[in-house]
Amino acid sequence: MKANRVFRKVIDKIRLLSRKDRESYLLLYSILGYVPGDISIYKTAMTHSSSASGSSRKLVSNERLEFLGDAVLSSVTSDYLYSNFTKEREGFLSKSRSNLVCRERLNELALAIGLDRFLTVCGLPPQHNNDIYGNAFEALVGAIYIDKGYKQCKRFLLDRVFSRFDDIEAVVKADKNYKSRLIEWAQKNHKTVEFRVLSEELRKDGVYFVSEVLVDGDMRGVGDGFSKRESQQKAARQVIFEMGI
Repeated sequence: MKANRVFRKVIDKIRLLSRKDRESYLLLYSILGYVPGDISIYKTAMTHSSSASGSSRKLVSNERLEFLGDAVLSSVTSDYLYSNFTKEREGFLSKSRSNLVCRERLNELALAIGLDRFLTVCGLPPQHNNDIYGNAFEALVGAIYIDKGYKQCKRFLLDRVFSRFDDIEAVVKADKNYKSRLIEWAQKNHKTVEFRVLSEELRKDGVYFVSEVLVDGDMRGVGDGFSKRESQQKAARQVIFEMGI
């Protein structure tokens, strides 16, 4: 069986070298671990709406694939957690799923598997807004589903994504959604939390936001980023670290 897999990989690489667009195929092969069927789907997955053009820009960007990939990713993650944490209750499983597929985690995973390189090959320049990488990751999962089906999506996520975690139990318990953590803490401790956008600045790379967070009316944290969500997450993280929440 192992010999057959090695042989298939050799054949795949030979096939890749004969492809017209072999740079893209080879890069995708290194990310996916298999030869993609229709590479145009994967290129669409790497097309952010800001780089799409024409009146149908939303149809040729990765937004629809992102929607599909989000659902498939949630399904595979739920299956994985249900099978591996057999003694845990629904509340733990739900929170663990949120921790595994939160935007910050997807941004990190996208960079870890080299998705930023494929984005560049597809014509999207490096971005300061890291959420673009997480969105592209979800769109990639959607593209895999369209091209190869659910089983291949599951194999890709288990073998090439979740396997990167040295301690999966520590990961599922590490809540990186700082805004949600802060709001949850405030509710338990009868505190008020308010997020405010202080400024929006149109820059060459996109809209740059600065946000603050107030606890019981007092400003406790400030964050910035190329999305409102990113700036609020940074502000919430500052509060959590400084208050020891």
